[in-house]
Amino acid sequence: MSEDDQDLGEVLHAVGPRLRALRRQRNATLTGLSETTGISVSTLSRLESGQRKPTLELLLTLARAYQVPLDELVGAPPTGDPRLHPKPFVRHGRTYLPLTRRPGGLRAYKIILPPEQHVEAPELRVHEGYEWMYLLSGRLRLLLGDHDVILRPGEVAEFDTHVPHWFGNAGDEICELLALFGPQGERFHVRAQPAS
Repeated sequence: MSEDDQDLGEVLHAVGPRLRALRRQRNATLTGLSETTGISVSTLSRLESGQRKPTLELLLTLARAYQVPLDELVGAPPTGDPRLHPKPFVRHGRTYLPLTRRPGGLRAYKIILPPEQHVEAPELRVHEGYEWMYLLSGRLRLLLGDHDVILRPGEVAEFDTHVPHWFGNAGDEICELLALFGPQGERFHVRAQPAS
């Protein structure tokens, strides 16, 4: 038996208990449900006990009677929600909200930096990758090789992370930025250039 067949079997097996639970939640009897749907009491009973496999026709009729989506009746896994539900994490006092779900490849984050105590000589780092930053709010100090730059909202920085670098909040308010990171040094492809 293939994995897909096994998954389908598990879904179909779970339909019966789900149907029974829905009927009991609504204080309905098999006889009353039979009158509403036109499905015989014996068929309803066998569906609930798992002795009969549900057909699409039966499931659609029952979904209509219970006024629930078909997905709820069969316990379908949730489909890809177009909205992101990121789970933020905190690293070195900075909050990272992942904006991409897939591991590897280009990753996107919203990073929130609290106001920091002034750092005279921050430790510059190097690592594999390529980074692009867009400042949303606040002021961001970026040390990149020999450059010491203050970014303001709407400004962008793009750099190879083999160049020694460090960034931190340069102001007294929260600093927010979007960061795209390519761990293998992938560069970003700009498809449309602004008119000169």
